[in-house]
Amino acid sequence: MELQLYKGRPADPSGRLEKEIRVYDFLDSLGICYIRTDHGHADTMEACQEIDAILETVICKNLFLCNRQKTNFYLLMMPGDKNFKTKELSSQIGSSRLSFGTPEDMERLLDVTPGSASIMGLMNDKENQVKLLIDEDVLKGEYLGCHPCINTSSLKIATKDIMERFIPAVNHEVTLVHLTGNE
Repeated sequence: MELQLYKGRPADPSGRLEKEIRVYDFLDSLGICYIRTDHGHADTMEACQEIDAILETVICKNLFLCNRQKTNFYLLMMPGDKNFKTKELSSQIGSSRLSFGTPEDMERLLDVTPGSASIMGLMNDKENQVKLLIDEDVLKGEYLGCHPCINTSSLKIATKDIMERFIPAVNHEVTLVHLTGNE
């Protein structure tokens, strides 16, 4: 597959989902610049490697999690090459028995489907039901990669713009976590 880079939103939005267009509208309204590439479904970290190469950044692994009672929901952003250890995260956020949230809850709260989870979904969480957790290593890069609520496109956005403009605009707070990824 021959991927191309585009600056900003698609010139022709036909055939794109409304939730993807809302992401571009929101980023544009905040004055956040982004580079985009369109591709086939990229719902695994392996599928993201070619996309990472053309965007010259790493697409974050985004995990939608919840506690056993399904009263607390979390979006965890972490480097794609780290292993996720539930016990390691649970102790840092004071929530035992973490598991993956259901596709239904993910769609209801973030308007994304499995494989499309992204920080961009927080713009759809108007009641702040999802807590944002970011592994500190994600913030070390100048840019981060994410999907615009659909996994057939990927965006490259300055980390500073995400932290200083996007997150305040969606009224969410960040909880930084330290994941070792060790077995």
